[in-house]
Amino acid sequence: MHEIKKGKVYLIGAGPGDIGLFTLKGLRCLKKAEVVVYDFHLNAQILNYIDHDAEFIYAGKQGGHHAMTQDEINQALIDKAKEGKLVCRLKGGDPFVFGRGGEEAEALVNEGIEYELIPGVSSSIAAPAYAGIPLTHRKYSSSFAVITGNEDADKGESSLDWPHLSKSFDTLVFLMGVKNLQRITSKLLEHGKPSDTPVAIVRWGTRPDQKTVVSTLDAIADKAAAAGIKPPAVMIVGNVVKLRETLKWYEKKPLFGHRMLITREYTPDYEPLEDLGAEVFEFPTIKTVAAEDYAALDEAIDRIETYHWIIFTSANGFGYFMRRIIDRDKDIRDLKGIKICAIGDKTAAAIRKSGLRVDLVPDEFNAEGLIEAFIKEARNSVQDTRYKTSNLESLRILLPRAETAREIFPDRVRELGGEIDCPVAYRTIKPEKHGKRLFRFLKSGRISVATFTSAATFSNFVEIMGGEALDFLKDVTIAAIGPVTAKAIEKSGLKVTIMPKEATIKAMVDEIIRWAAM
Repeated sequence: MHEIKKGKVYLIGAGPGDIGLFTLKGLRCLKKAEVVVYDFHLNAQILNYIDHDAEFIYAGKQGGHHAMTQDEINQALIDKAKEGKLVCRLKGGDPFVFGRGGEEAEALVNEGIEYELIPGVSSSIAAPAYAGIPLTHRKYSSSFAVITGNEDADKGESSLDWPHLSKSFDTLVFLMGVKNLQRITSKLLEHGKPSDTPVAIVRWGTRPDQKTVVSTLDAIADKAAAAGIKPPAVMIVGNVVKLRETLKWYEKKPLFGHRMLITREYTPDYEPLEDLGAEVFEFPTIKTVAAEDYAALDEAIDRIETYHWIIFTSANGFGYFMRRIIDRDKDIRDLKGIKICAIGDKTAAAIRKSGLRVDLVPDEFNAEGLIEAFIKEARNSVQDTRYKTSNLESLRILLPRAETAREIFPDRVRELGGEIDCPVAYRTIKPEKHGKRLFRFLKSGRISVATFTSAATFSNFVEIMGGEALDFLKDVTIAAIGPVTAKAIEKSGLKVTIMPKEATIKAMVDEIIRWAAM
C-alpha cells in the first residue's frame, strides 16, 4: 500500500530587501521547496538559492495591482499542499507584521494542513536601522508602536486610537503610509503631537535605492512629495530621528547606491562589493555541465602515466577531470610522478584540497605567459631524463578543458616540439533564464555596473535579454575579464571601462572598488 505524501507549507519572511538579512532557516527550507509562492516586495535574488526544479508562483502586488487576490493565494497554498508538495510562501519583511500571514495560516489550519512560520526581519525595524535611526534609546525613546499606514481614508471612523498613539509612545513607525501621509500627520497633530516632532521617511530601506527624507511633522508630507517618495516606504516619528545625522552608516559605505550585475554564478570573490555597500544582482548567463562525449578524455585517462604534465585552467575543469578519473576506476595514486600546473590561485587551492601538489602556477594567466612559464620550467629541469632538450621537445602535456577554448597555447606547444592532448572535460551552456526583472532594472537605470567574465557570458546575455538591452548598457559601467571578452563587448558598440590586468574575478572586483573610489 502506497503511503500518501503529506504536504506542508512554510510561511517565510524574506526580509526587507538586503539579501544578507534572509535567515539561515529560511534558506534551508527554500533549498528543499517544491513550490514557491512569492511576493513583489522581496529581493528576487533569494530565488537563485533554489538549485533544483521547483514550481514558481508569482503572487505579488505592485502599485495597487494584484497578480493574485488573497483568496487565490490561500487556495493555491492549500491546493499545492494537498498535492503532497512542500510549499514555501515567501513574503517580504515578516509574515506576521502586516503581511497577512495570519490569514494564510488560518486558511491552512482550517483545511488541516500543517504549516510552520519562519519569521523574517521586518522593514519596521530594518529600514530605520539602515537609515541610522534606533527605535529605542535611553535618552529619547523607551517605547515604540508599529502601525499600518494604509487605512482606508474613505471609511467612516478610524480603527486607530489616534489620541493614544499620539501621546503614549515615544516612537511611531508607520508602514505602507505614503499615500496617506497628509492624513496621518494631520491626525497626529490634531491629537497633540508637537508640530516640530522629527520625522523620517525611508524608501526601499536596506537596498541600494534607499532614500531618506527628514523633516518635521507639519512639513514632512510636502517634503516627501517634493522628493518624489513613493511606496514602499517606512515613516518614523519621534525624537530618535535626531540621531540619524550621527548614526547613519549604510549610506556612507563606499559602494552605497550601486547595484552590480554579475553574469556568472556568485562566488565569495564578489563579497567585498557587498561589504562595501553594493547590491550584487546575480544573473548567470553561462552554466558549466558535463561533456557530452568523454571518449577522448577516457582515452587520455587510460594512459595517464605517459604524460609529464597536466594543466588545469579552472577549478571546474579539475573537478570534472577528477570525477572522470574515479569513474574510470582510478584515483590520485595514478597521477604519481606527473607534474601539475594550475591557472590561478583558486584552481591551485582546489587541487591542493584534494591532496595533490601543484608544481607550477604561472604569473600570467594567458597563453603567452603559460608558454613562457613552461619553457623556463623545462630549462630548469633538463636533468629530468624525460626531457630531451631545454625547450618543449618531447614534453607530453594533458590539458583537460572546456568544449570551446582557444588554440593559441596548444599550437605554440606543438611549434616548440611538445605534444599536447586537449580532451573535453566539461562544457558551458546558456541557462534558461527569464530576464524580465533585470530588464526592468536596466531600463530604469538601476544597474550601475555590469560584469562579464568571458565573451560567452556577454553573448548569452544579449541573447537572453534581447538587442534592446544593448541600448540600456550604454549608460552602465562595464567591467570585463580579458581582451577577448572586451573585444566581444566593444564589437557590439559598447565601451569597456574596467579591465583588470590579472584575469580573475578577485582582480576585477578590486578594480571595480578602485573605480568607485575615483
